[in-house]
Amino acid sequence: MAAAGCELIESTVGRAVMTYKAVAHVAHYYKLVKRVQRYLRENPVDLVIVCDSPSFNFHIAKAAKKAGTRTLFYVAPQLWAWGGWRIGKLRRRCDKLCCILPFEEEWFARRGVDTTFVGNPLLDKVSDDLTSFRKDYSNFEPASAKIALMPGSRLAEIESLWQPMQEIAVQLRRKYRGAEFITVAQSAERREMLQRSQIPGFACEYSVDSVRDTADMVDFSIVASGSATLEVASAGCPMVVMYQSSPILWHLVGRWLVHARFFTLVNLLADRELVPEFMPYFTSIAPIVRKIDAYLANPDELGRTSSDMIDVIEPLIEKKAGEEVARVVLDMVE
Repeated sequence: MAAAGCELIESTVGRAVMTYKAVAHVAHYYKLVKRVQRYLRENPVDLVIVCDSPSFNFHIAKAAKKAGTRTLFYVAPQLWAWGGWRIGKLRRRCDKLCCILPFEEEWFARRGVDTTFVGNPLLDKVSDDLTSFRKDYSNFEPASAKIALMPGSRLAEIESLWQPMQEIAVQLRRKYRGAEFITVAQSAERREMLQRSQIPGFACEYSVDSVRDTADMVDFSIVASGSATLEVASAGCPMVVMYQSSPILWHLVGRWLVHARFFTLVNLLADRELVPEFMPYFTSIAPIVRKIDAYLANPDELGRTSSDMIDVIEPLIEKKAGEEVARVVLDMVE
């Protein structure tokens, strides 16, 4: 954004946190909200666009409304999964909602929020024709399978999922001696972190910021839950998905608050368990190893899963999110 000429009040890159880990950042964000409030009073703007992160952006939108400024929410808060009671807050603070999952348009519209599905920004650069990404496993040899590990970008994800992902790979290689592993790191810094915590007996190639390209070249992926699953699916790559969470918080609070049938984006879009999801993942890797083993032993199932994922993704690439949101913004400020 800075490179595009945007004046930055504050860069929050590197502060992405979830659940209980956000507590340590409360003071920082409180001060930031106050700075934004002061900025809007002293520098009137035509439109405030908030993106994702509802717990923070609800406060920014409130400040905008208080300053008499219209607001656009880009990326809908996942109220359909949990926290649905916040819909009234969203209605009061949001003039327009641009959602990135097709089913969200109807869900929010029925609850009084002016909503438009704009496509998904992760897929803006994806080809309009995904036919070539339907993987052909007719000549697949499990003994030499190529498998990607994608432990996520957040520190909490890496701390929770990187070691068990490696342990899964070690177990798989005991059976599939020729198996090759490639690990995708979000940045060079994250790659160094992964390399430093590599366990004995595990070997892999590393790649940086190449989720979709890597998913295109491998036979199977082990993925941390999140946006990467959508990119992997758009490459037609079968996967299992692992989720990082606090066991205590999940059992005390999470399991009672989360109402969605699935956690993984691909499964939410398919409205069925298209890919296995281990949510939340805590200790034993045995069920995950068994599931991957079953996939590798069944090329027909791998092929069906690849094709089914492309079927799910194709409707999402009919729109280019960047262009659609730009049109909405222009309509709101003209």
